[in-house]
Amino acid sequence: MAAAVVLNPALRCPLGRYGALRGPAGRRGRWPCPAEGASPRPCSTRSALDGINKAVVDRIIRVDHAGEYGANRIYAGQMAVLGRSAAGPFIQQMWNQEKEHLKKFNELMIAYRVRPTVLLPFWNVAGFVLGAGSALLGKKGAMACTVAVEESISDHYNNQIRTLMEEDPEKYKELMQIIKQCRDDELEHHDVGLEHDAERAPAYSVLKAVIQLGCKAAIYLSERI
Repeated sequence: MAAAVVLNPALRCPLGRYGALRGPAGRRGRWPCPAEGASPRPCSTRSALDGINKAVVDRIIRVDHAGEYGANRIYAGQMAVLGRSAAGPFIQQMWNQEKEHLKKFNELMIAYRVRPTVLLPFWNVAGFVLGAGSALLGKKGAMACTVAVEESISDHYNNQIRTLMEEDPEKYKELMQIIKQCRDDELEHHDVGLEHDAERAPAYSVLKAVIQLGCKAAIYLSERI
């Protein structure tokens, strides 16, 4: 199964082909790719699991998959409300990146034999409601939601990178590269939110604090259930 090959092209190619939110120079990095014309090193699922801290990797991939799934639902909710507004194009572009993140973690879950969190049906509804609800406050409300969520996710990814560095930076090199790329994209979304008046949303500080509290709870639960 192609997805069960950890070092196959699906896990080594760039995230997307739609371009950066701020032009070609806006990207902070790319997925690790094999050299031109080089064949990827085949690696069975069994060998992919050899020598890794399965509990740590399971927890990381499970929660990241849940987070990217939830982010997709948030942007789906925002697009349902603001899709035809002036904010629609850049919300759609951020959503496109989140779709690629989710695709990547779907592949990693198969490669590393990780089960998804049982809370996915809940995140399906909760994410959409959060996205649509924030968008009903207007573009500023939607962007406040984006800033709060992406800041929480970026901090979470940084914690994961530190964990993998402490485990074995060479052994988990490619997984860390994937996480770093996702983190950089989330930071870019965070900046886009600020540039589009997130801080001018009604009760911005309260809204941000409540959303980030929810994010922390979602991360805690999705890692364990």
